[in-house]
Amino acid sequence: MAYYESRYNTSAQTVLDDGSTDYGIFQINSFTWCRDSSFQKNHCHVACSALLSDDLTDAIICAKKIVKETQGMNYWQGWKKHCEGQDLSEWKKGCDVL
Repeated sequence: MAYYESRYNTSAQTVLDDGSTDYGIFQINSFTWCRDSSFQKNHCHVACSALLSDDLTDAIICAKKIVKETQGMNYWQGWKKHCEGQDLSEWKKGCDVL
């Protein structure tokens, strides 16, 4: 999912038509999930700029919150279009994950 959202670019920013911005490797949106100068809902209790770090701690915590509080991984268009229902075993090779 992160590959299709940002090509693994932790500093990726995408300004959307509604004026909000998607931030970081997971392209987390400022309208609801993080704090920037425009929007203040901040459900992840994190500055949007923190989602641009190579330290993925804040981004992972926020992504887990999004999965838990929304429609799961379907929050991300990259997941729905490229990953949902697909064999993802190639993406896990060498990662020692089940």
